[in-house]
Amino acid sequence: MAERKLILCDCLGSQAIDPDRLEAATGIACSRVHNALCMEQSQLAAKAIEAGGAIIACQQERHFFEELAGDLDVELPDFVDIRDRAGWSQDSRPNAPKMAALVADAVLEASATKVMDVESSGLCLILGDPDVALSAARQLGDMLNVTVLLAPGSNAGDGDDRRFDIVHGRLAGATGAFGGFEVRIDALQERIRGGRGEPALTPPKDGARSVCDIILDLSGGNPLFSAHEKREGYLRADPKNTEARIAAIIEASQLVGTFEKPLYVRLESSLCAHSRAQKTGCTRCLDLCPTGAITPNGDHVEVDAMVCAGCGACSAVCPSGAISYDAPPVSSVFKRIEVLASTWRKLSDDAPRLLVHDAGFGAEAIRLSARHGRGLPADVIPMEISSLAAFGHAEMLASLASGFATVTTLVSPTTEKDGLGFEVELTNAIGAGAIGGGGKAFLIEPGDPDVLEEALWIDETPDAVTEPILPLGNRRQVTRLSAKALNRDDTVIALPQRAPYGSLDVDTAACTLCLSCVSLCPSGALADNPDMPQLRFQEDACLQCGICAHACPENAISLVPRLNLASEALSHRVVHEEEPFACIECGAPFGVRSTVMRITEKLAGKHSMFASKDAIRMIQMCDNCRVNAAYHSENNPFAAGERPKVRTTEDYQSKRKDH
Repeated sequence: MAERKLILCDCLGSQAIDPDRLEAATGIACSRVHNALCMEQSQLAAKAIEAGGAIIACQQERHFFEELAGDLDVELPDFVDIRDRAGWSQDSRPNAPKMAALVADAVLEASATKVMDVESSGLCLILGDPDVALSAARQLGDMLNVTVLLAPGSNAGDGDDRRFDIVHGRLAGATGAFGGFEVRIDALQERIRGGRGEPALTPPKDGARSVCDIILDLSGGNPLFSAHEKREGYLRADPKNTEARIAAIIEASQLVGTFEKPLYVRLESSLCAHSRAQKTGCTRCLDLCPTGAITPNGDHVEVDAMVCAGCGACSAVCPSGAISYDAPPVSSVFKRIEVLASTWRKLSDDAPRLLVHDAGFGAEAIRLSARHGRGLPADVIPMEISSLAAFGHAEMLASLASGFATVTTLVSPTTEKDGLGFEVELTNAIGAGAIGGGGKAFLIEPGDPDVLEEALWIDETPDAVTEPILPLGNRRQVTRLSAKALNRDDTVIALPQRAPYGSLDVDTAACTLCLSCVSLCPSGALADNPDMPQLRFQEDACLQCGICAHACPENAISLVPRLNLASEALSHRVVHEEEPFACIECGAPFGVRSTVMRITEKLAGKHSMFASKDAIRMIQMCDNCRVNAAYHSENNPFAAGERPKVRTTEDYQSKRKDH
């Protein structure tokens, strides 16, 4: 494999680049700084691409360099944008630390996204008024297997175009996604082909079901699905907007064949804390999923990979890690954060700030600011990720604990924002004791580049941690590690309601130590002691799912959201214990004294089965002694008649001789 080499160009002298410092910080060889690689110096670019291992430090002309590689019939080079994101800025401070961080991030090996194949044979259902729907059907009739659904009584003309089918009815509902939609139709009437005049229709039928690969909705009514723009294969356009209608028709025509569907999330159902014994606990992912891809399935949830649009909100809020974003994995995001921060520190003692953005709206806002405005400040490092909603409190805290002074998420109009606000609130609550004070995580939704610049060009930057962490482990582990780095002492941090960290308050006067909470706890935070009546609790393992509180027959448990950074939170502690009761026959300890005495008091002389002294004594016996006492009692429930004599072969033969 060819040695990696960064191919530099200052874009007609519009940016300053220091190749020596870049090479020192990244360990990647740098070319000399060119002036116009995409124009008169293109031969030098071709030579570098042909040699292999080239990293072109330009994104604007990516298409040109990829065509150049195609003409040379060689492997495509890699790319990194250091111009719009670093070089083009009115900040007079050195840009080499940020450029180096961007380069180091760009050369990290990307994790392969898992995919599944989706087959589409082109079965397309078109909805809408006759003039619009039939026009679309005529355009798609030669490319797709089209069925047009018209409202009952609609006039579709003679319907002599045999390239597609026409049915009448009311769409009662639809489920599924691209390649696997299922529709329900009421008052369905199919056309009877043949004969003169208007086609005849079959009698109306309710509850009809059918399947299709694509739904082209030109009805102009309410969408069939929540978050419909994220439902692949469901194309919806305003029938009065000619441009949008044509775009939807063109897109539908391309949806035939085999396609790769990314598997955005990974599910470990054994870790899920949704439910136990029909007691509902955590519903965080269910509450946030915009597409309805997550549904309950017994004690855990399940994810419909075909419906999942990859927003990642479920990963950010899952308290146990049962659902985690996998395109790319959470671990790769932590790695990128660490590489950006550590590379910056090689060239600067100042604290950087992290700007998290998506590849569409956010990247374009940065580009416009660089080209027409002030650009990004020299200490703001942009980090492009595939899903903003998946960047939750664990990732934000990891950024702050890795050395970033602040972390700002640049929200786009299509971002799922329902959960992000709480993630920022939780981050700031956990980092409240941080050096420089709390309030270091922010959300911004700029309407134009000027608003973005106003949010980022500030006079003072908070201090960052002096001893950055290495963010390794799952999201809960990284959160705790980050919190300890951000807070000076092993403190207990109060958190907002529904936080996934916390303790329990047990009303010891009400608790009977029945231990039903122990048997149902999905994380093992609650435990018993086999040697004596005890309820034990490990705070670090508690997910605050609430199953224990819902299952407690005495309503003795309440949740306390907080994060305890002391080492005591990592081990079990006794939250309630009582003296065991000694069996009155053998002396072996069993049960809880208060419970045995309470049962004795309630039943003795007040229940027909416990009217005698011997029956009352059985309440205060262990299992073995109770069975033994019952067997020898006057009304022995195990007693039976005299055991019959065993009959042998000789008995049967002698009886036969007697007859």
